[in-house]
Amino acid sequence: MPQPLPTVALIAYPQFSPFHFGVPFMIFGAMLPGRALFDLKIVTPHGAALPAERALSVQPDGGLELAARADIVVVPGWHDLDTGPEPALVHALRQARQRGAHVVGLCYGAYALAYAGLLDGKRACTHWMAEQDFTRRFPQVQLDMNALYVDDERLITSAGTGAGLDCCLYLVRKYYGQQIANKVARVMVVPPHREGGQAQFIEQPVAPSTQDARINQLLDYLRQNLNQVHAVDALAERAAMSRRTFTRHFGKATGMSLGDWLINERLQRTRELLESTTLPVESISDLVGFQTPTSLRQHFKRRNQVSPSEWRRTFGRG
Repeated sequence: MPQPLPTVALIAYPQFSPFHFGVPFMIFGAMLPGRALFDLKIVTPHGAALPAERALSVQPDGGLELAARADIVVVPGWHDLDTGPEPALVHALRQARQRGAHVVGLCYGAYALAYAGLLDGKRACTHWMAEQDFTRRFPQVQLDMNALYVDDERLITSAGTGAGLDCCLYLVRKYYGQQIANKVARVMVVPPHREGGQAQFIEQPVAPSTQDARINQLLDYLRQNLNQVHAVDALAERAAMSRRTFTRHFGKATGMSLGDWLINERLQRTRELLESTTLPVESISDLVGFQTPTSLRQHFKRRNQVSPSEWRRTFGRG
């Protein structure tokens, strides 16, 4: 007698994003030749049709009673970061957790799980744009902003929209193994597993100027001469300050030490050159002021979670 398929309860919420909803809908609804992999149920809190963004709507298979017997419960994003789930949905998520189901929050769906108290003391991730907001709201959650997805005792959260695909394919692997997950990925025409983490997509802010005119002039000079070695004493003299005064002014104006600022600028320039040129890493390290290609690679991997060559493959001109 065939084993019953794992059941997935895909929960729609008010004004849900069709794209966020579509990712788990496509993965868990995928059909391989001659077989389905999951019994996918579309769920709305009250079992009625629910509007999405831009006047679209979804017709559910039922209400939250379907989540009560699901093996996987998925919240594919969240509509309002200032508003927690209604009590019935909180109860459904907690009940799923208590009976050992996988409870999944894709992208901002991590907010729904956090509001329900499921992530307290757990590792989790969400879209990098929400890092500060999420940390402020849920300080008891161990946020990992380098991960594409995190599985902490069946509580699974993912980073941005694309990482939702990685997360759902991870669940396919858990239930069916690598070979089947690869087949599903080929059907979807996506990589079965991506290297690196979401850190490679996070914008690296670079303040173009500060409120300190003398420091601004010095920053312009440093940006034009990143390939050189810069000593604190020489820069202090250039800015007409004592070493101690220069160090204080530089830290106050930039929020960083001179060494950290130089590394940040050199890495920013490295990313630009990797994306816009075909220069080898050895040449780039000379141009941006890292002492050796090895030093560049080490700093780059530490900051971006991927190697320079992986960055170029992802963001280069091809």
